[in-house]
Amino acid sequence: MRKETIEKNLKKALLNDGALAWELFEYELEEHIGDYLLSKWADGDKYFFAVTERANDVAMLLIDEHDDIHINEDARTLLKELWRGAYRKNMEVLIPQIAEQLDEGYLFSAGVKVSGDVQE
Repeated sequence: MRKETIEKNLKKALLNDGALAWELFEYELEEHIGDYLLSKWADGDKYFFAVTERANDVAMLLIDEHDDIHINEDARTLLKELWRGAYRKNMEVLIPQIAEQLDEGYLFSAGVKVSGDVQE
């Protein structure tokens, strides 16, 4: 049951432009920024994003190619720009995977590599 609730909250925030929670970013994601940067560099990713959900709130961050940190709505907006017309489709595929990881007690994070003009 919890996984379905997480999916519903992720869809609301990531697909339907729902509110994202600053306090949740501070509570669960902010302390990991250094590790996320190290992972991005080690894996050779161009971008990196992380998502969390707790108590019906959702938060996300995105680290861009210049290692600038984008939080919540800014992160979502930039990811939409990067994925262009594929954002909705990509999120529809990712949301069940994100929900699964969050339901298991982990934060979701993913590096994004770029091959030519195609986002992977």
